[in-house]
Amino acid sequence: MAIAAQPFCVTAESRGERRRHVPDFLLLDAEGAVTVVNVKPAEQLARPKVAAALAWADELFTVRGWRHEVWSGTSPTTLANVRFLAAYRYPDRVDAAMVSWLERQVTTDAFLGELESGWPDRAADVRAAALHLVWRGRFRVELEVSLSAATVLERAA
Repeated sequence: MAIAAQPFCVTAESRGERRRHVPDFLLLDAEGAVTVVNVKPAEQLARPKVAAALAWADELFTVRGWRHEVWSGTSPTTLANVRFLAAYRYPDRVDAAMVSWLERQVTTDAFLGELESGWPDRAADVRAAALHLVWRGRFRVELEVSLSAATVLERAA
């Protein structure tokens, strides 16, 4: 799997007009399928100019055999959780030994608070390691509710 932000610029003639488009993301899944993602606020989607640009992009990418999606947001709680989790994406900012221990130790669902209480003097390290593993996709959490000690960590398949 791979993700690229603003991966390329397409320039082409369309209906006598020179157009250009830079998609926001390009996703490559494990099977090699390509998905191009454009991000637009929901309130802009009905604007004729925006709708026309996205329709042109959809046609352009579909002809290549790529999927095309328009992402217009998510709940404020989910967005806040993802932004919070992003702080734990860097492996050099978490205790590698704690990450390894958690990855081996948590084989079934576990509450984040219970894991922290098992290491009271290192609760912050446990939380950082657990959230790093969420970011890396090793654990799943419910993002529609605020992250807390009651957050359940699920092993990813």
